[in-house]
Amino acid sequence: MKFFVDTAEFDAIAELHELGMVDGVTTNPSLIKKSGRDILDVTKQICDLVDGPVSAEVTATDADTMISEGRKLAGIAENIAVKVPLTWDGLKACKVLSDDGHMVNVTLCFSANQALLAAKAGATFISPFIGRIDDIGLDGMELIEDIRTVYDNYGFETQILAASIRSVNHVLDCARIGADVMTAPPAVIKSLVNHPLTDKGLATFLADIDAAGIKIL
Repeated sequence: MKFFVDTAEFDAIAELHELGMVDGVTTNPSLIKKSGRDILDVTKQICDLVDGPVSAEVTATDADTMISEGRKLAGIAENIAVKVPLTWDGLKACKVLSDDGHMVNVTLCFSANQALLAAKAGATFISPFIGRIDDIGLDGMELIEDIRTVYDNYGFETQILAASIRSVNHVLDCARIGADVMTAPPAVIKSLVNHPLTDKGLATFLADIDAAGIKIL
């Protein structure tokens, strides 16, 4: 499973990139706002660092303006994936932009039917929002399973990009089901290393080293 980092904070991306943990990046206007930087400048800087897809989201809601914005964003770098919402206008924009040869990430997906439409419109990525489905008392992982089944049934090449990841269990469940990609904030990705038995074992190890007076350097 590929790891995308869900942030526009360049230093956080660079830290994970150095460890080989970044296969791509997802941004949106809210994340750009948090970074406090111009959308074109920060997106270009991220694209220069990361080889994989970098999702940059349009701000319009009508198809024609989405297409114009998408083409401008795609001009930033070859690895831009234009992010559009899963609306009828968004699907129109997806079709045109994908026909132009651009990667398109269709976001705000909450049903397998929506994912089916996005695949038929030529989406490179579909972004189902797991955490937000959990918030309304449903099971976000069932959506990932349903999309995986539908796509496998018909050989769609659209990649499932699991979004709204909030926990290490979300990551593991997505990997078990077979999501192609997951995107998560840097803190969630870094938390995958944590386990209480690792902490306990390391504490015992350090105590033994101290008692034995062992030094390597």
